[in-house]
Amino acid sequence: MQQLYPSPDPAVDPAAVYRHDPPPADRALPRVLVNMVASVDGATVAEGVTEGLSSPGDKRIFFLLRTLADVILVGAQTVRAEGYGTARLSEAAMAARRDRGQAPAPRIAVVTRSLHLDWSTRLFTEATVRPFVIAPPTADPARLAAAREVADAVVVGDTRVDLVAALRALRERDVGVVLCEGGPTLNAELAGADLIDELCLTIAPALVGAGGGDRIIAAAPLPGLHAVSLLSVLEDDGSLFLRYAVGAEPG
Repeated sequence: MQQLYPSPDPAVDPAAVYRHDPPPADRALPRVLVNMVASVDGATVAEGVTEGLSSPGDKRIFFLLRTLADVILVGAQTVRAEGYGTARLSEAAMAARRDRGQAPAPRIAVVTRSLHLDWSTRLFTEATVRPFVIAPPTADPARLAAAREVADAVVVGDTRVDLVAALRALRERDVGVVLCEGGPTLNAELAGADLIDELCLTIAPALVGAGGGDRIIAAAPLPGLHAVSLLSVLEDDGSLFLRYAVGAEPG
């Protein structure tokens, strides 16, 4: 993997590029990173899932970002479509996390309005640490009770999840870094509330055309143009790995 920006380097360790300091202890909300993959023409899925757009380099970045996060935030639709399981890390990655004062593995947090989730899937039955389920108070009480059997429930908002309140609740549980893995609707809700600190985007060297799903940020238009600042560009076998600070002046 080579670095194209800011300083060209024919061989670079991505861990050195993506490493960052934890947020200060007095910060009210966690630091939020969004990681997505898209084709050159903007598709976020191929044949309904992201696997067709991924590459060995993309998987390397995907797992690297997971080693940095305290919580992996994901929408319920993405959980269902991608068959999410618990986050598993190597022994070396878990040891590094312990040295940084983190838990051995990140926790999954599922954002869901309806609680239409299958509690018998491996995300809940094989979890090395209990996931979070984030839902609004209007969620069905029976489903919420079922969720509490296998996960820690965070109930915030009214008829929809209040993401600011959800992130504040996670911060109160010593969560410093949240990695959002989508989907596009959840990304849009985070962006619309100005909650994204960093966007990590893989551009896959492929064209998908029709049936490529939403763009990386979908649903309602954002309230105004969101400026981003390019932090780094890596390249591996034709895939580009872009890091942007969100809300900063373009550099």
